[in-house]
Amino acid sequence: MRRADIEMVGDAQTGSDGVALYQSLRPDIVLMDLRLPDMSGLEATVAIRNEFPDAKVIVLTSYDGDQDVYRALEAGVRGYLFKEIVHTDLVHAIRVVQAGKRYIPSQVSEQLVEYFPEIALTTRETEVLVHVANGFGNKEIGHRLGTASGTIKAHIQNILGKLGARDRTQAVTIALNRGILHLRHRSSFGDRAYPIQQ
Repeated sequence: MRRADIEMVGDAQTGSDGVALYQSLRPDIVLMDLRLPDMSGLEATVAIRNEFPDAKVIVLTSYDGDQDVYRALEAGVRGYLFKEIVHTDLVHAIRVVQAGKRYIPSQVSEQLVEYFPEIALTTRETEVLVHVANGFGNKEIGHRLGTASGTIKAHIQNILGKLGARDRTQAVTIALNRGILHLRHRSSFGDRAYPIQQ
């Protein structure tokens, strides 16, 4: 990126490297991916902003679920962009955020409006849904979480209601589409779902 008023001062491949680079370089703007190998970009953002509350972070990601956007905004990001953004729009976003404003393009805000008001799953409901996504039945989920299968059934009914899903499979699909869950690849076992840190 070559602009007279914009210079890239560092590049990190992992979240922990990104945090360390911020500590040493203190850039005006951070472009943060949410999918990183060691920690999520959201966790890296929180780590940076815990130490430097005025840090200006712009998310640049392929994650387009409303829950991804909500969590990023709650973590204090100043902009949320999809990776297919054109170069000139990225430059504009950087300048807007540097000026102290937020930059949330229309396609991102439309994600939020579609599911407004936000109906969030509880931490336990999210844990249950992760196990459902990974193929476990109520009894096995109850055993793993140390509770009765009847309680798990009640949690699943709550999940279906909150997500507007007709069954467990549709609930998992909706959760993946909205960014409540993401898939993590494990080579010998296939993809496994995992929750995003709140």
